[in-house]
Amino acid sequence: MTDNPLLSPSSLPNQAPAFSLIRVEHYVPAVKKGIEEALANVEAIKSNAAEPNFDNVIVALERASETLDGATSVFYNMLSAMGGDDLHALTQEIGPLAANFSTDIVLDKALFAKIKAVYDQKDSLSLTTEQATLLDDTYKGFVRGGALLQGEDKETLRTLNEQMSMLGPQFMENVSKSAEAFELFITDKADLSGLPESAIDSAAQAAEDKGRAGEWLFTLDFPSFQPFLQFSSKRDLREKIWRAFASRAYQDEFDNCETLLNIINLRHKRANLLGYNTHADYVLERRMAKDPDTVWQFLETCKNTYKPAAIRDLEALKAYAEKIDGLAIDDFRPWDFSYYSEKLKQNTFDFSSEDLRPYFQLDKVLNGVFDHFSALFNVRFEQAQDKYDVWHKDVTVFELFDNENDAFIGTLYGDFYPRTGKKPGAWMTSFRDQGLYKGQTERPVTAIVCNFTKPTKDKPSLITHDEVNTLFHEMGHAMHGLLSQCTYQSTASPNVRWDFVELPSQLQENWSYEPETLNRFAAHYETGEPIPADLIKKMNDAKNFMAGYAGLRQTSLGIIDMSWHTQDLSNIKDVALFEDEKTADLALFPRYAGPTSTSFNHLFAGGYSAGYYSYKWAEVLDADAFESFKENGLYDQETALRYKKEILEKGGSDNPLTLYIAFKGKEPDPKALFRREGL
Repeated sequence: MTDNPLLSPSSLPNQAPAFSLIRVEHYVPAVKKGIEEALANVEAIKSNAAEPNFDNVIVALERASETLDGATSVFYNMLSAMGGDDLHALTQEIGPLAANFSTDIVLDKALFAKIKAVYDQKDSLSLTTEQATLLDDTYKGFVRGGALLQGEDKETLRTLNEQMSMLGPQFMENVSKSAEAFELFITDKADLSGLPESAIDSAAQAAEDKGRAGEWLFTLDFPSFQPFLQFSSKRDLREKIWRAFASRAYQDEFDNCETLLNIINLRHKRANLLGYNTHADYVLERRMAKDPDTVWQFLETCKNTYKPAAIRDLEALKAYAEKIDGLAIDDFRPWDFSYYSEKLKQNTFDFSSEDLRPYFQLDKVLNGVFDHFSALFNVRFEQAQDKYDVWHKDVTVFELFDNENDAFIGTLYGDFYPRTGKKPGAWMTSFRDQGLYKGQTERPVTAIVCNFTKPTKDKPSLITHDEVNTLFHEMGHAMHGLLSQCTYQSTASPNVRWDFVELPSQLQENWSYEPETLNRFAAHYETGEPIPADLIKKMNDAKNFMAGYAGLRQTSLGIIDMSWHTQDLSNIKDVALFEDEKTADLALFPRYAGPTSTSFNHLFAGGYSAGYYSYKWAEVLDADAFESFKENGLYDQETALRYKKEILEKGGSDNPLTLYIAFKGKEPDPKALFRREGL
């Protein structure tokens, strides 16, 4: 065990993981040892003869599973960032081990009695707001976890938790493998018609990496797939790659239908067992929205706002396609949308998204984002590659410091490029949150993981403005975690109510459209020429282009989520038919490929079940919050400091609406989002 780097004290700065020493065979022993240690710690809490109090029960429990938490955080982060058959195979052992441990703890009568003893005297205890929140979260977490169950119900819950622990990773693996199974090799240069040079260069590099120099390879990785749909004039090839993307993990060897239905039914059974009508009722009890009716009303408002605008967007696009290419309006298909949308945008605004790419060299954009946060929060980022271990050669490492007192704030990893086995999309994660660890208040170890356009032999990584937005977004999450100033990891940022967690990320996207921010880093990768002011203006003029269509798409995803999680679906056998029925009022096209649900990692392999509405919900908050910066100055220090202190630093230590009002001075204006979108 002493040779296991997941169990040995780390000698690296900030006690960061020694990734270069960790092997597949280390994970299971580390998890088992972590569980053994945690159970011993729980026994010590239970056998303590002293009167139960906040420190000897709640804080002791908070610290009980530090070793286990460290091992599982590394494992599941590597599962997403690296993947591979070996790690996915381990989920079938580690998932049940961790799930059964959690169930053992929650169903432990003696432990719960101690927690309840402290909770019952909460009004007479002199607790800080954060301590009161931790106590409330702990008690209600146990109740929601099944602590009040009796007899056979406890074993039923154990079985449900164990089964669910294996299905999420299986769902994610199926999506990844289904996507990786598709390859579009192009051998005739004429079939590259319409594609920008950046997409052609990347495809040539991808083909060469596969041993097929002189050809071009397009995949379902977003930096490959999206430009193809956006620019390729070969309609048959657009259709081919669109259908492949839309059919991931559907009716192939990696079909997710059965896995999805199993997840849905297990979630519903667990909710019923715990006394809730549906999984959504269970989840939303601990969200800002509080109940499914509130979410349905919110999504209905979004639908009523976006649908008329989306119909207008699509009608304009169909008319334009008919005008320039003679494409009959009735023949317009989903694989035509991005292509003609890009052309209409160019025609309307004299602007293409590709016009921006030469000005967005990833390493310079990253430095610019760092500069942006330095200006907002008086911090600095320092390269720390030689001080830390990384899990892949493409990963970079930085340290964050407070300029005012030179204090160390935290560690940040950046993992930016697609690779085989890596989960698609972009996310922020942590290996250890800020707060109490081994008896000391420690700083966080965080990471952002993305799938950006890769560099080629001849060019650096040149990214789109959408990818710039993604970088601002994920760095917003990262700064939430890094700037946390809480006592306990459980209440530290970004451990907040799920429909509040996207505020710090989505707020940051606003700055990526501002000349004052873009001029910090946007320069031509060859000449160094600053991005032209008229190009920034054109980008902003086009900002709300097709906003109705995009908004309806997000609303539709939220409705898919809530439809799966607000009823008993044990009789549902056809995933595609169910999704078709629930989205009939929002669909602007018939379904020409698979359903969205079978590749919807957010819902079935992530934390967004009964919570996907959070993206639009948080957009209301971020639009309202950004109005304060627009009014007072983008880098106004008083506004930035108030936002940092009231929201970023306080994490989940208080009610999110309380924190928001402390920053803004009033509740958010629900119309702020639609104002920003011109709707």
